[in-house]
Amino acid sequence: MAIRSPIISVLGHVDHGKSSILDSLRGSNIVKGEAGAITQAIGASIIPDHIIKKRCGDLLKQMNISVNIPGLLFIDTPGHAAFTSLRKRGGNIADIAVVVIDINEGFMPQTIEAIEVLKSMKTPFIIAANKIDLIPRFRVGQKNFLATFKDQNEDVRQVIENKIYELVGSLHEKFGLNSERFDRVGDFTSQIGIIPCSAKAGIGMEELLVIITGLAQKYLEKNLALNVEGPAKGIILEVKEDRGLGKTIDVILYDGSLKVGDNIVIGTLDEHITARIRSLLIPEALKDMRDKKSKFKTIKEINAATGIKISSPDFNDSIIAGMPIVGIKDNNEREIIASIKEQINEVTFDMDKKGILVKADTIGSLEALVKMLREKNISLRKADIGNITKKDISDAESNYESDPMSAVILGFNIKNEESTKKVKIIVKDVIYACIDELEDWLKKEEEKLQAKELDGLTKPAKLETLPNCTFRMSNPCIMGIEIIEGTIKSGSKIMDSHGNKIAEIRTMQADKENLNTATRGRQIAASMPGVTAERQIHENEIYYSDLNEKEFRDLKRLKKYLSKPELELLKEIAEIKRKQNPMWGV
Repeated sequence: MAIRSPIISVLGHVDHGKSSILDSLRGSNIVKGEAGAITQAIGASIIPDHIIKKRCGDLLKQMNISVNIPGLLFIDTPGHAAFTSLRKRGGNIADIAVVVIDINEGFMPQTIEAIEVLKSMKTPFIIAANKIDLIPRFRVGQKNFLATFKDQNEDVRQVIENKIYELVGSLHEKFGLNSERFDRVGDFTSQIGIIPCSAKAGIGMEELLVIITGLAQKYLEKNLALNVEGPAKGIILEVKEDRGLGKTIDVILYDGSLKVGDNIVIGTLDEHITARIRSLLIPEALKDMRDKKSKFKTIKEINAATGIKISSPDFNDSIIAGMPIVGIKDNNEREIIASIKEQINEVTFDMDKKGILVKADTIGSLEALVKMLREKNISLRKADIGNITKKDISDAESNYESDPMSAVILGFNIKNEESTKKVKIIVKDVIYACIDELEDWLKKEEEKLQAKELDGLTKPAKLETLPNCTFRMSNPCIMGIEIIEGTIKSGSKIMDSHGNKIAEIRTMQADKENLNTATRGRQIAASMPGVTAERQIHENEIYYSDLNEKEFRDLKRLKKYLSKPELELLKEIAEIKRKQNPMWGV
């Protein structure tokens, strides 16, 4: 048995510095090549053991840590969703996670979701509290955090300490987790280490590397055991067309070994494919496989864990990112195929009879979208890979008559399409942005539907007839009325405080203008046929809208759209009605 490099996943909220930290660790500048400095694809970077020793020699000695691993393999993800989709059988592909938090902003929605995923998968993690250089009056000095911390003025040190303990409090309050600044942690299995750092200034990067190395070697010894003689196991990151190589796959190899000439089985959405490896290529040290300027070198054989590019004449268009690969050894192809099928079954989706349609560029992205939508309790009718087709639009359009809010196609990283009259199409190249826009649209559509539904109902209203404002005694009676609470409409019936039916407000007028509705605070002249002032209706009296039981039940069903005073008024009307009929509206 050999020891492999631990696989480290980097997670966190957008713009908190995930890619910048990796850039600082490997001395590259991948982030400048990303749209808006946001990572849109999953990348892999190898930091070999000799680089760790060279950069962190003094700190390794201080902390009494020797480097006994081949290096560190970092996976840079666009968010927690991609992390969940990069999984192997029996758990997640990552051994340790680094959660990046802007120390000045603290916990944000994607941070919280990332930690919830890590907790559910029981993946150990540390916190990189980034952007300490943005703290007012912070002096950038040495690269070592503790040394730089000592150089700061007392007020700056206090601000840093306060911000760290805000993170400590949030971790305990939100997740029930114990944490502490990394140099004060006694046991990393029971406390989460917080490493204050600045990716921009390069501060704290040494501590980050040393803590990850120490954690991996002390607590993950069994996980890092590698069966070099066993079959290779990996996950496809990207499928590409490379000049001179044809179709290639970028793979995270997490177990076993591969060599040129080996046969591998690749999972697809339909049938598996078997391919013979023509060439293996790896990026140079400290380079990211996504960087177009990265140079690759060919090798004959490779051991896990690493990022590897594989070329084969047997690759075809059925290969998609996120799918597993397994090497064939000792005539175990039948066993391997069964294993692949089991893994593929893990990524199939249970669909609802009704719901929106989801399209994405890869199986991993699709998994991420489906998972996030399920967490939001959004129904899904169809989830598929590829660009939006005419059939997709037709399928979504068929939802419109029964449920207009399901006539939606949500797409990630695919060809954009214009929404039609009956189908709302949302396409984004950031996963969480897809969800945000969908939720905003659903909220607005629900408000429109709610307004339409409420519009047909008599809303609760409380009225007071004004003194010295009887303009006509009868045929019809016209009196001045002030709306104390709620909304009154033309055609609404009113009752007195004992529940007796009084009149119908046929028309309303204010400032010589006819009104259909009047709301709280409005004074109106109301025309009421069939009653006589000072007989059935009197000045300086309180009256209420006379709701029937169906209207009352409908308003209760839509109560989330009523204001607190309207709800109180609805309750008051029910109490009046139940004096005559205890079962009214029940």
